[in-house]
Amino acid sequence: MMERRRMDAALLVLFLVHLATALEVPLDLLEGLPQPPTITHQSPKDYIIDPRENIIIHCEAKGKPHPSFSWTRNGTHFDIDQDPNVTMKPHSGTLVVDISRAKAEQYECVYQCTARNKHGTAVSNNIVVRQSRSPLWSKEKIKPIVVQEGVSLVLPCRPPAGLPPPIIFWMDNNFQRLPQSRRVSQSLNGDLYFSNVLREDSRNDYICYARFPYTQTIQQKQPITVKVLNLDAINDTMAAFYNDTDLFSEDPADERKPTFLIPSGPSSSKMVLRGQVLEMECIAEGLPTPEISWTKNSGDLPADRTSYLHYQKTLRIVNVSESDAGDYRCTARNEFGSVYHTIHVMVKAAPYWISGAPRNLVLAPGEDGVLTCRASGTPKPSVTWAMNGIPIENSPKDLSRKVEDDTIIFSVVQTGSSAVYQCNVSNDYGYLLSNAFVNVLSEPPRVLTQANKVYQVIKNHRALLDCASFGSPIPKITWFKDSRSSTLDGDPYIHHDNGTLEIHVAQAHNSGKYTCVAGNTLGIYENHVYLEVKDPTRILKQPDYKQVQRGRSVVFECKVTYDPSLQPTVTWLKDDGELPDDERLIVGFDSLTINDVTENDAGVYTCIMNTTLDNDSARAELTVVGATPTPAVVYERPDPPTDLELTDKKKRSVQLTWTPGDEHNSPIQKFLIQYEDSLHHRGHWHNLTEVPGTKTTAHLKLSPYVPYIFRVLALNSVGFSHPSFPSRMFKTEPAAPDENPTGVHGFGTEHDNLVISWKPLTGLQSNGPGLHYKVMWRQKLMESDWTKVTVANNSKFVVSGTPTFVPYELKVQAVNDYGAGPEPAIAHGYSGEDLPVAAPENVQAVLLNSTLSEVHWDPVPSKSIRGHLKGYKVYYWRERSLHKHNPHHVEKQILTFSGNRTHGMLPGLHPFSLYSFNVRVYNGKGDGPPSPDQQFETPEGVPGAPTSLVVTNTNLDTLTLEWNPPHDRNGHITGYTLKYQPAVTSRQVDIATQGWFIGLMCAIALLILILLIICFIQRNKGGKYPVKEKEDAHTDPEFQPMKDDDCTFGEYSDNEDHKPLKGSRTPSNGTVKRDDSDDSLVDYGEGGDGQFNEDGSFIGQYSGKSASRETAEGHESSEAPSPINAMNSLNSFV
Repeated sequence: MMERRRMDAALLVLFLVHLATALEVPLDLLEGLPQPPTITHQSPKDYIIDPRENIIIHCEAKGKPHPSFSWTRNGTHFDIDQDPNVTMKPHSGTLVVDISRAKAEQYECVYQCTARNKHGTAVSNNIVVRQSRSPLWSKEKIKPIVVQEGVSLVLPCRPPAGLPPPIIFWMDNNFQRLPQSRRVSQSLNGDLYFSNVLREDSRNDYICYARFPYTQTIQQKQPITVKVLNLDAINDTMAAFYNDTDLFSEDPADERKPTFLIPSGPSSSKMVLRGQVLEMECIAEGLPTPEISWTKNSGDLPADRTSYLHYQKTLRIVNVSESDAGDYRCTARNEFGSVYHTIHVMVKAAPYWISGAPRNLVLAPGEDGVLTCRASGTPKPSVTWAMNGIPIENSPKDLSRKVEDDTIIFSVVQTGSSAVYQCNVSNDYGYLLSNAFVNVLSEPPRVLTQANKVYQVIKNHRALLDCASFGSPIPKITWFKDSRSSTLDGDPYIHHDNGTLEIHVAQAHNSGKYTCVAGNTLGIYENHVYLEVKDPTRILKQPDYKQVQRGRSVVFECKVTYDPSLQPTVTWLKDDGELPDDERLIVGFDSLTINDVTENDAGVYTCIMNTTLDNDSARAELTVVGATPTPAVVYERPDPPTDLELTDKKKRSVQLTWTPGDEHNSPIQKFLIQYEDSLHHRGHWHNLTEVPGTKTTAHLKLSPYVPYIFRVLALNSVGFSHPSFPSRMFKTEPAAPDENPTGVHGFGTEHDNLVISWKPLTGLQSNGPGLHYKVMWRQKLMESDWTKVTVANNSKFVVSGTPTFVPYELKVQAVNDYGAGPEPAIAHGYSGEDLPVAAPENVQAVLLNSTLSEVHWDPVPSKSIRGHLKGYKVYYWRERSLHKHNPHHVEKQILTFSGNRTHGMLPGLHPFSLYSFNVRVYNGKGDGPPSPDQQFETPEGVPGAPTSLVVTNTNLDTLTLEWNPPHDRNGHITGYTLKYQPAVTSRQVDIATQGWFIGLMCAIALLILILLIICFIQRNKGGKYPVKEKEDAHTDPEFQPMKDDDCTFGEYSDNEDHKPLKGSRTPSNGTVKRDDSDDSLVDYGEGGDGQFNEDGSFIGQYSGKSASRETAEGHESSEAPSPINAMNSLNSFV
């Protein structure tokens, strides 16, 4: 059952097919149904390859079962398995030749692909593979050219022959194009022609360049030096140039009538192929410079296909046809006379289809059919047939088949007669090869339209009832209504070829049950659908113009009639926007009320009634006034115009006349003409044009293929009138499109495709039925033929199998049943991107400081980027710190540098660390491969703060400080700086005036004086100050207190290497004895900026300031100088 449903769904693509003799069936979508092979994609006949890239020869085919593939090379079987350089893509016949191990020249051959399954064999064109060539310019020494002013001159280019031929242009040493004009121009073969030379033509850098499209290489000829002299200057400088100079003229260059430089003689002939570009040139010399003109002896030049190049010297006709044959005359003329040359043009034609290539046939057993291979050409081409790749005369005999020149007639075909037929049409200038299969199928009919589907339409509109079907033989469709008493034929019913039943103007009595019956010799199938004809939605009472005083209320009415089964919804708009969110505005089903009106409420209010099938709308204006208007003069909107009449009817225009309505005391300012397009936008009125209020006629320019209905509105100072009654319908004739789609873009969604997108034409722009698009593309700069495909009314087309990220030229042309639009403009795009395949080279890092490095790299070649260059990314990570105690780090970071950069900064690095990094290029697809990882080491930097600082063992005059090393050492720690400042709480009392304070200070001063005298006496005696008790109290071997006898510190121990501070450890009992001496630790420190807060926390900074600076800065305290307030610091080193 599920398989059957899938088949039914796939069959939906077939409902437009109705003729067995012209059935184009995409059977690859139908599971279980057989299909002979069909070639779907192949390389061009003349296939020029880039010798630097792998060769890809395309061959894709479809069929049921999927076909197998084989190849011939130069007419003999090509055994792919025996060539290690050649592979075939899976499920495909496409060949890939790896030229990394072989030369491309070995594969310059003629290839043909064969796709076969049990139902037949299809073959491709002969694909001639040739590699592009860009040979070097032969070296030559070019002598300077000296010419007399006024004579003619030709500078030869003669580029090396390439495949394809190079593009020629002339530039100077600065790569600027040389200016060209009527006097100086380039010929078709690349030579530079001067009709007459001037002194300003003297220069030494006339350089001819040749650009070879496939390899994108440019080669240049040796510069040519030209010196233009007058006759006197030539005589003066003859000696200097005699030995190594070509002197072109010795006679005076007088003014003269024109003569042709090319072509020579009075006449010449030229042959061109149909469909190609015809270019003819005539270049004349003369003084003054001649003007060139062109005529055709036997008729006019085709204006839409003719252009002039090189200042009228080249006549160019595109898309040549047989009518372009004949004699063309070019005339050169100046004030001294004229000369002409006649070119006889012969038009030949490679074979081309007259009515299209042969179409596949799907026939039922016993049916008849015809394969037609009708082509033309000059000379007349010959037609040969083959069956499954074998000449038909050598194929098995089939009594049901008869070959008559370009036609094969099949009579009473039988099961098993399926095959693929090849038609080959050829003459001296080319060939056409087409595959067309004959598929004999027996399939009972089935209807693909959804059963019991309900169609709803509005009365007087068109109704379309679908009956999509499939079967072999093609089913015949019959329609019945209700009781099936008779078939539905004749008015008002129209039967379409795809089975659809049309009722052009549906009425209420057309509602009911409809049955479509599909039948063939194998059975019948019927399906039921239902039609419901609804009454239209119409506004009966439209809102009227209102003029109301500020602060009053106003009501707009909008009464509607509608079909009871279609509940409408009402929407109100103000000035074509949403109503303000204001509780003063009350929306009812058929009215809008505005309370307490303000000046902001003035505007145009629109009532819209919507149903699921149709809608109607009406609008009215609200004017807010400040006082009661004077009743003497009443100003109202004008009455609608009447008596609309259409005259002077033409293909794209018509004259509309009308009679104005009453102005109501306000002159009519203008008339607005609107139209309804009942084919493309039924029920919608569009503004067409405006005319002044003094006119009552308008000449209307119209579009083709539009059924127009017109109406007119009048405008005065109050507002628009109601619309007039509609005019009679005027239907313009169809025509070819006037314009092509806009917004043509090309981009890739995969690495091997190109998506061509465009903005489709609207129905009004289509100009006729059967709108479709001719999509054309080719690789840019290759000068290859345009690949063309016809696309139904869609907005994009996907080209598969493209090379990665290649520029393309694109064209999209609109076509309908009446012809094609104008020649489309060329747009540009790129095929899909792929990931870059190369990494940046010459990558290196330059250290700027301990936290900043600059990375440099060479840019990746654009060919290896394979996409739009977005920029470069630097991946870097910290491998580890160079300090042995720090852990391992592998957290990767990415810095992105947009654009074509070659360097970038890496900020925020950790000092004293080992970093690794690599660089990658990235495009719109993603990142390319990384460059080889490189490493660099950052130098030492400033260390971080200690991770902790703890105060312990606080006594009256001592304390112990303990800290841990910093987390970020950023190098080898060489020492710590300890800064402190005792905190003193001051009282807001002036004790200096207190008597007890004065006495205390005197006693202290006396005591200090006595101690100093004792200390001085002891030192002179050489004795020791008794500190035995104090030394016994301090058991820490690293700590030696100050010696009392000489007021100096004892020696510091360095018994343990792991101690971070020598001589800075506190005693084990946590005391730091401070002596009564005037000596202070400030004298031994390096900084005095650190201090303790009142809560005991340390807020000083580790620094390396000198003792002299510390002393200078130590007096910046806001308190009075005191021994207590002095800054103290203690330095220790590891």
